[in-house]
Amino acid sequence: MNLVRTSLLNGVAVAIKMLTLLGLNKVLAVYVGPAGYAAIGQFQNALQMITTFTGGAISNGVVKYTAQYHDSPDRQLKLWRTAGTVTIASSILVGVLVALLHRQLALIFLKDENLGSVFFWFAGGVVFFSLNTLLLAILNGRKEILLYVTANIVGSLLSFGVTFYLATQYGLFGALIALVIYQSISFVVTLFLCLRVKWFSIGSLFGSLDKTTLRNLSGYFLMAVVSAACVPLGQILVRNHLGNTLGWEVAGYWEAMLRLSTAYLLLVTTTLSVYYLPRLSEMKTGGEIKAEVLDGYRLILPVAAVTGLLMYLLRDPIVSILFTSEFYPVRDLFSGQVVGDSLKICSWIMAYVMLSKAMVKLFIITEVLSCVSFYILSVIFTDTWGMAAVTWAYAANYALYSVIMYVFVYRKLDDYSDSETETQA
Repeated sequence: MNLVRTSLLNGVAVAIKMLTLLGLNKVLAVYVGPAGYAAIGQFQNALQMITTFTGGAISNGVVKYTAQYHDSPDRQLKLWRTAGTVTIASSILVGVLVALLHRQLALIFLKDENLGSVFFWFAGGVVFFSLNTLLLAILNGRKEILLYVTANIVGSLLSFGVTFYLATQYGLFGALIALVIYQSISFVVTLFLCLRVKWFSIGSLFGSLDKTTLRNLSGYFLMAVVSAACVPLGQILVRNHLGNTLGWEVAGYWEAMLRLSTAYLLLVTTTLSVYYLPRLSEMKTGGEIKAEVLDGYRLILPVAAVTGLLMYLLRDPIVSILFTSEFYPVRDLFSGQVVGDSLKICSWIMAYVMLSKAMVKLFIITEVLSCVSFYILSVIFTDTWGMAAVTWAYAANYALYSVIMYVFVYRKLDDYSDSETETQA
């Protein structure tokens, strides 16, 4: 499975997901408004952080080692059983804690304890939510691209259907509920697809814990915990700063821009996770990895840049079609965002080398520095130049991150050997 073929197959799922996301943008714009957008962003960031402790933290590790053990079914089975047991146990524990602290969580993230029941919904379905993530990671690592694509298509359609119904019927409350239940429903479909292949059974997710596997996954747990704390926390802090200084409508405009950015970059970002992570995990020498990185730049970066340029040129009809008149100020955020998106993809191609080779210390340091830098730049830029400067802070942050990736990752690939990574974790 090469990069071009993977991109084409994944493109089918991405096209459907993009259409559903854009459709949901319109639904949410009509039924929750700019301030509601800000609340949805806060809630999504809360889910990102919480699900890290339900097994989501090891999903990249499952992809890496499933791909790395492609010639050893026994080692793959030990990996899946260990990951499955950890996921189920941690999900139950987190679910109980979320249920007990539902009001406090609603007050912290949504500024309204009356919305605490949405965390009850999450607590009830968190096991299925987490198992769906694990199964998708297994399919990805096994390079079962057709099954992976099918599962993602069904998930996108379920997301649209559930969110459309609940948002139109119950407004913001319904939209928040939809965010926590659609992946739990998707688990049934993903499990059905997994059971159709000979190499998987229900028993693959249960069993005794393997110490070596736990040690290998621990590095990915640390990386995911740091990432899940830094990225959402950085966005929450920036959103709070915008809301407290410029108004929560402005925070909603920025959230709308983030959602558009996520939608149009889907083909690029999902190709990185679907192709690059398992592919790089198999490679043993720095020369092989460097060649693969350069191939990525030749194919992926131009796609991101051209798509971003089209987004900028078509910003007025995009805002008009996908949102409502209340969201017109979003057009002022496009220039900095599309520049930042191209710089993000530039850095991410190299950052996936860190993930694929479990460069734990380097990943943690760069992730923390990136989070702190983004928040500080956002505060300075917006206090000086206003709302639109938040996206230029985003661009400046990824420019710095790209330089760091070049110096500490790309330039060192010539000296890389696969034996180094086992000791770094």
